[in-house]
Amino acid sequence: MDNSKRRVRAARVIAIVADAVQIGLMPLFVGGAPAGFDAVLDVAVGAAMVALLGWHWAFLPAFAAELLPAVDLAPTWTIAVFFATRQSRYSVSQEPAVPPRPPLLPPAGQG
Repeated sequence: MDNSKRRVRAARVIAIVADAVQIGLMPLFVGGAPAGFDAVLDVAVGAAMVALLGWHWAFLPAFAAELLPAVDLAPTWTIAVFFATRQSRYSVSQEPAVPPRPPLLPPAGQG
């Protein structure tokens, strides 16, 4: 597995785990002191996404949505990472979508 595929896989795993933690531990993030942990988690995840994949505009709305109460319960990091890596230089398959057609005529000197 090449380096870019590893980076995509790592970014996707981090995003899914971060969203699962935020949704699963939602009662802790509803207010009070633990809400600071939520903000630190979002900053860390955003920094990890940029470090692994480089800047993508999809990370900005994801980060902004994480700042809003109740909206942060949506899996915004997961959506942003899958959107950013859907069909880009990180795509899983490097083969052309349509295979090349065979030549219609035999090479010169044959036949």
